[in-house]
Amino acid sequence: MPSTTTSGRFLRPAALIGAALLAVSVAACGSADGSTSAAPSASATASASAAAGVLGISDPWVKAADKGMTAAFGTLVNDGDADVTITKAATEVSPMELHEMTMKDGKMVMQPKEGGIVVKAHSRATLEPGGDHLMLMNISKPVRAGDELSFTLTFADGRTQTFTAVAKPFTGAQESYAPGHGDSPMPEMSMSPTA
Repeated sequence: MPSTTTSGRFLRPAALIGAALLAVSVAACGSADGSTSAAPSASATASASAAAGVLGISDPWVKAADKGMTAAFGTLVNDGDADVTITKAATEVSPMELHEMTMKDGKMVMQPKEGGIVVKAHSRATLEPGGDHLMLMNISKPVRAGDELSFTLTFADGRTQTFTAVAKPFTGAQESYAPGHGDSPMPEMSMSPTA
């Protein structure tokens, strides 16, 4: 029965090709709303958030630290028609404050940001060392490079938004607190994280 050997040779590849085509067609089909089950990229998440009327957040990161204070950074994107004001930030590992850097008595110092962080309509605001940032005041456990922390922003209109930031190490210039604010100078900081 030579024909059995020949047909068996073609049956297995045909079955594999059929299975592959079925897998591709299933993967191409999304839910009724057009979404797929694949995890969204950071930029897709930022776009989806902005489309929902809340800020897009790109490149969020937090400074790795063993104890004391640290901060979260990133770029806030407001694609909406109205200004958005962040009035509060929260995370499970510490109390938080919205901070800015400003000159006092000839020194650059860190202090709470009065009135919150405003992101103008159709613009971006950068949270960065040496500028506005989300300050973790007294971390309850070490934040190690590679850790992911969840943050919740509260806006002036009562809306909230949660995002995740990855901890990264970085070094650089010293920053200090305004008199009477915080326990000690901020550990060394620079304008960008190290890989």
